[in-house]
Amino acid sequence: MGDPCAGGSSARTAGEAMVRAPKTCGVGTTTGQARAFFADDHVHALLVVDGVRLVAVVEREDLGGPDRAPVGGLGRLEGRTVPPSEPVQAVAARLRAEGRRRTAVVDDEGRLLGLLCFKRSGRGFCTDADIAARAAERDLLPA
Repeated sequence: MGDPCAGGSSARTAGEAMVRAPKTCGVGTTTGQARAFFADDHVHALLVVDGVRLVAVVEREDLGGPDRAPVGGLGRLEGRTVPPSEPVQAVAARLRAEGRRRTAVVDDEGRLLGLLCFKRSGRGFCTDADIAARAAERDLLPA
């Protein structure tokens, strides 16, 4: 049996356990668009990027102001990112202590590498396969 904090895999670091293709938005995204993004209860963090560089992590509680305002200035990076080398056990402990479920994985240059998504059950991190399966399930539901 693998490490329970790594979604059942043998991942030991944030870089090994992260989702590699998280949803992102650009710096021109508005607060209104962000509110719509958060309408999905699986969404806990909005990753605002300028090219490949992460400029802000926005969470629901950050949203405020007019719908047309840029959302990037509402978020922050401090406390919401980890390096890929961070031990997954340490990330899991920190997220539990903070009552949070998401943290971005960035390199030393500030490039977004991925996202650690703590499962709702608290028993590991989501994987790319988990997310793909959820998307496929949604696509099969009648509109």
